[in-house]
Amino acid sequence: MITLEGFLRCSRLEASQIVADNLPEHQQRSLAEAGCLRFSVTRTDDPLVWRVEESFIDRKAFTFHQQRVATSEWGSKTAGIIRDYTITEE
Repeated sequence: MITLEGFLRCSRLEASQIVADNLPEHQQRSLAEAGCLRFSVTRTDDPLVWRVEESFIDRKAFTFHQQRVATSEWGSKTAGIIRDYTITEE
């Protein structure tokens, strides 16, 4: 299993709004991927920070997700937002 945990760290409120506006579709597509066990992006008490928790059944499923996201609308619209993630493999 591959687990990704961490934060999206927006530099301004407009970037946080981009996350909020684009998250529902991104979350729906991610959860529909084969091998996705968990996918959660939630707002924290800080309006500029979002908590990210993802789990995939194996490296292949995780790699597919990463590649899909890189070429998606979500990927292009959130490209400038800092990702502060830890990835572990069990």
